[in-house]
Amino acid sequence: MPTIKHTIAIIALSAFAASASAQDLLANHAPSDRKLTDLKAVKINTANSTIDLSNPAGDIYSTWDNKSALIAPGTLPANFKVDLRGFAMPTPSRKITSQYGPRWGKQHKGIDVKVYIGDTIYAAFDGKVRIAKYNAGGWGYYIVLRHPNGLETLYGHLSRQLVKEDQIVRAGQPIGLGGATGHVTGSHLHFETRLLGQAINPALMFDFEAQDVTGDFYVVKSGTIQNSKQTAVAQTNKTTATTTTTTTTPAPAATKTTQQLTESRGGETSQNQQEPEATRQETTYIVKDGDNLFRIAQNHGLTLDQLCRLNGLNRNSVIVRGQVLKCS
Repeated sequence: MPTIKHTIAIIALSAFAASASAQDLLANHAPSDRKLTDLKAVKINTANSTIDLSNPAGDIYSTWDNKSALIAPGTLPANFKVDLRGFAMPTPSRKITSQYGPRWGKQHKGIDVKVYIGDTIYAAFDGKVRIAKYNAGGWGYYIVLRHPNGLETLYGHLSRQLVKEDQIVRAGQPIGLGGATGHVTGSHLHFETRLLGQAINPALMFDFEAQDVTGDFYVVKSGTIQNSKQTAVAQTNKTTATTTTTTTTPAPAATKTTQQLTESRGGETSQNQQEPEATRQETTYIVKDGDNLFRIAQNHGLTLDQLCRLNGLNRNSVIVRGQVLKCS
């Protein structure tokens, strides 16, 4: 009997060892969570790599150079669609310190977002670094990226550049640090969006207060981008704004007193100025579904407080569809 028990014990132990060995073998060959995650990352990267970033938007840009930040304006085909999907906000800051539009007789061709020295600045879309230079009389340390959707984005007054010219970058990748270099009175990010060399108000695409884009697409209807006083017509998958304008003179300019900023190749200098009454432009806007006071103000180059004063409102006022607002 002892011999039989001993034999049974040996068989049981052998079976257990074989089972454990098989489980170990399976475990060694089974993908771990990390391996699964890596596999998903490979699939995502493979999908992204289908877009050629070595020559982004090469179908509409005839040249690529690292010399001039501003290229000669070109004419766009009618109904040109800019894809805003896959975006990243250039900064988590929600405070706009200076809007796009007229500044002391010149155009401020971007918006200024409050950032502090050392704050991280991010690429707005996948793309390639065309310019990474320094301009003492203007943007200081600045970067220009070109993107497959046709846009070029400019980031000015940086304290440090984290990328080099001709480098491929991804949306949300750190490209620089906030600063106060160049011609400025305080630290901020000067952010521009351009298409074939023509400036577009970034607020038509980027809502910094909501930390989101205004829609999946921005569509240029006319074939050319007009200046801020001839507001470019935009369509997105959200509400499309309609602006009606009655001009009192051939050369309209809004009458308002603001802190004016002189832009010299991108630089700004504080200056208070009252524009002459003779150039006053009367502009109204009809409220659409989904509108809010902040976005209407941004789209018309105003601060929220300015829009409220023009219409006898306050920041918490409720607006309704069909309501007519004065915008100048």
